[in-house]
Amino acid sequence: MPVALIFLPAADIPTFVGEGKCDLGITGLDQVMEANMFDSVLDLLDLQFGKCKLQVQVPEEGEYNEPAQLIGKKIVTSFTKLAADYFEDLEKTCGASTGNTTIKYVGGSVEASVALGVGDAIVDLVESGETMKAAGLKAISTVLTTSAHLISSKQPRFPELVETIFSRFQGIMAANSYVLCNYNAPRSIVPDVLKITPGRRSATISSLEKQPGDTEEWVAISSMVEKSRIGHVMDELKKAGASDVLVFDINNCRV
Repeated sequence: MPVALIFLPAADIPTFVGEGKCDLGITGLDQVMEANMFDSVLDLLDLQFGKCKLQVQVPEEGEYNEPAQLIGKKIVTSFTKLAADYFEDLEKTCGASTGNTTIKYVGGSVEASVALGVGDAIVDLVESGETMKAAGLKAISTVLTTSAHLISSKQPRFPELVETIFSRFQGIMAANSYVLCNYNAPRSIVPDVLKITPGRRSATISSLEKQPGDTEEWVAISSMVEKSRIGHVMDELKKAGASDVLVFDINNCRV
């Protein structure tokens, strides 16, 4: 596939994609919102990795326990737009003058800002929380929950290629989220078992050769099932009268 890969800081990717310099990009949802580029990019897919929270953090042993207590204080962050929007909404909710809270930009080591006296609180990304705890901070509010997203330009130079790559990402995401469940069942219970395994669109049903001693017709059913539910689904199929329940991983697919 004739694709050039360009490695850029996450904060720059929304601008490069939004201005049409790159057709596709992978960056955090927080970066797209901070760059205010949703008018210029399409949010194609949540890639479900790099999950974290943009949170308001204060000294663990300090006087602040509610975000409203920070109105009129100094807030240090790398996300000045998101922090400013959050505190402007908070000021309106509390009936305070808007713009009364000072938002100060720091590019790195934001968690050290409170201890060094640069600000009263910070707004920063939290993944495991270990860095926050090490800095003696605690979270009192969540501004945004974010993860890595696939974005595209609204006017890509190679739209067919964008669609192909997007489809491949969708296939991998679906393959990671689903398994293929195959089982046999008497035709009389098909309506019941299809309620358990309806599939993404519908299940595949094939007739089985009737064996000596069978009193009714049997069918083989194949259906995509969410991986997180498969244990419960197998139990329910067994209770409903299905047999030979098999589960297979999906390496890739197109949905």
